[in-house]
Amino acid sequence: MKIGLNTDGFGALPLEECLDRVAELGLTNVEFGLGGWSSAPHVDIADLLASAASRDRLQGMLKERNLEISALNCSGNQLHPTGIGANDTKLAYDTLELASLLGVERIVMMSGLPAGGPEDKNPNWITSSWPLEAMEILEWQWSERVLPFWKPFAKAAKQKGRRICVEQHGRQCIYNVESFFRLREAVGPTVGVNFDPSHLIWMGGDPISAIEALGACIYHVHGKDSRIELRARVDGLLDPKHVTPVEGRAWNFVSLGHGTAVHGWLDIVKSLRKIGYDDVISIENEDYSMPGHEAIATSATTLRFCIEQSEKSS
Repeated sequence: MKIGLNTDGFGALPLEECLDRVAELGLTNVEFGLGGWSSAPHVDIADLLASAASRDRLQGMLKERNLEISALNCSGNQLHPTGIGANDTKLAYDTLELASLLGVERIVMMSGLPAGGPEDKNPNWITSSWPLEAMEILEWQWSERVLPFWKPFAKAAKQKGRRICVEQHGRQCIYNVESFFRLREAVGPTVGVNFDPSHLIWMGGDPISAIEALGACIYHVHGKDSRIELRARVDGLLDPKHVTPVEGRAWNFVSLGHGTAVHGWLDIVKSLRKIGYDDVISIENEDYSMPGHEAIATSATTLRFCIEQSEKSS
């Protein structure tokens, strides 16, 4: 099992310095954000698509540091009812093309979230069957927006030999195991999961149970944690407050071991091995309680310990 980094975690650093820092931490893989919700701080997808020299330069920089690309990340909302949707749809298809050119097998992205009807201008996340119009909205979303995007996109990915790793995330149409399997049953095994325990945790789920349920559908893994705060005892887990300041929130994203105990992460790594996943865990840092380099180093140390211990017990 290998440890990588979503390089947005070092977004303030230029590319070469970012890669140097990744190598210094002893990591072996990188995951580049290409746009959408990422500012794409390190690579320009238009330049890489247009220029073989730029692609060779990037590959050379990686090779010099013994690094490989675990995935390209184009997370955005291709189902958004405004022009955002069209832009992110283009980004998704461009990412397929770039992945083929770079020889990267996996693309990490989110499912997207459509509006609640043809005249709406904002995405609508349905989380309850009541009031009753919620069920009509949900079915309209799937039949008129979700599947019309995902069926041809999954077909295009299959034709190019790429695997799509959908991250189960709140305020997306795919946010848990059940909603993922609804999509997979409709579009086939080209679509799997980018398993990120942090989102499941803040929604009240259990990572071990989810790993067992997903099994071989897990194609890529994010190393990110959540901590449930004391405020959740008063207000529950739904929290629309901004991610900063962290004080006063019901939950926060944290570096590994600061939400789920280290032994809990060991159980996660063991469970991944048990279902046959022996690949990259890509650290995605969104811990706003400490400097980014400290949070990433802490997560790397936690993961390295858990991987070593899981190898001893296997």
